[in-house]
Amino acid sequence: MTAVYDTPVVLDRRDGPYGEVVLRRHGALLQIIANGCFLMDTSDGRSERLLVDAARAALDGRRGPEVLIGGLGVGFSLAHAAADPGWGRITVVEREPAVIDWHRDGPLAELSAGALADPRTRIVEADLVAYVNETSDTFDALCLDIDNGPGWTVTQDNDSLYTPAGLAACVRVLRPGGVLAVWSAEPSPEFEGSLRNAGFQQVRTEEVPVARGVPDAVHLAVRPG
Repeated sequence: MTAVYDTPVVLDRRDGPYGEVVLRRHGALLQIIANGCFLMDTSDGRSERLLVDAARAALDGRRGPEVLIGGLGVGFSLAHAAADPGWGRITVVEREPAVIDWHRDGPLAELSAGALADPRTRIVEADLVAYVNETSDTFDALCLDIDNGPGWTVTQDNDSLYTPAGLAACVRVLRPGGVLAVWSAEPSPEFEGSLRNAGFQQVRTEEVPVARGVPDAVHLAVRPG
């Protein structure tokens, strides 16, 4: 008789620039673990798809908008963006070489191979916080999913993204009327206030119910223009 709960099987374990990252299989699911903290798995993806769709809907009808996706993860956001012919250039910033490898040549390729082959897609190996502070590129939408939320960051360095200086950097790389969308494991009224204080308009939160606990959330804000 098959056990109800399978034991997770480690498929790859690496020491990355920010600590240990692990890819494991748990039953039918693939899971990413960073420094012992569960980040994400392939169980659902509704909130990651909402991250992309809500940003697209909040744009002002411009043709071929260009999007920056912060965090490759298990590939839900990238695959969903690439499935929409309305997006222009799709840039994904991922700081973990192992995660990029798992998509290019590993088990996660089953989710993202088509999106990676799309000529609109560009993968940048970089820390997102450094990237938004240093790049000269601009985008119509920023879809950020690098933490479990503004108050629950994967590494301490990520805290700066949600500060006034970090949000100012997001404003700088957004074109006028562009949209910032930030995934969170729970709604954050405090972060909504931070977005307004940073000069964003039309600040709102969309929620995705989950099986147990508080809903996932996507925080949305528009740069004036």
